[in-house]
Amino acid sequence: MTAETQDKNAETAMDAEEQKMEAENLDAAEAENLDMPSPDADAPESADDSEEAEDINALKDQLLRVMADNENLRKRTERDMAAAKKYGALGLARDLLASIDNLETAISHMPENKEDMDETLKNILIGVEMSAREFASVLERHQITKLTPEGEKFDYNLHQAMFEVPTDEVAPGMVVQVVQSGYMLHDRLLRPAMVGVSKPAAQTAAPASDKDS
Repeated sequence: MTAETQDKNAETAMDAEEQKMEAENLDAAEAENLDMPSPDADAPESADDSEEAEDINALKDQLLRVMADNENLRKRTERDMAAAKKYGALGLARDLLASIDNLETAISHMPENKEDMDETLKNILIGVEMSAREFASVLERHQITKLTPEGEKFDYNLHQAMFEVPTDEVAPGMVVQVVQSGYMLHDRLLRPAMVGVSKPAAQTAAPASDKDS
């Protein structure tokens, strides 16, 4: 073997050894990189990130409050609209009660037998009765109820006691006379019924005197 051949073989062996060492160094570096944690993985949260998170939470809370307020407003508006629809005729109904009372008073004074009356007067009375019936029909359509509580127990929520009637024929606290009818619109009182209420007759008896006259 010549000296030149020996030199080439030596150089080839050295190159192989260097390549082996470089490969080992690369493998070690890659393994080291795999074991090293990411620089952002365990890094503490910065002040900017913390403030941003607080701002987001504050906006979420504000949004929830606005949504809750809007829902409450919607429900309140629906209740107000329902009440306005239900009780919208309250003022008008109260103003009509006096006219209804006058009609009822006129009818109560009419004679039962109208056949012998003048034709014109008879027609007027029939017209008054028809008007009263029409009023009653209108009130019924609008859920306006007439209160005539004679024979019922006195209820201070619906009745107004005008006087007491001493009697033993009915229990105390009963309505024995209706002076003026009351009216209700749905469940709301338009006017209480003005009534006379029973009380025991014994309360009005004068005590007997023990002295001889």
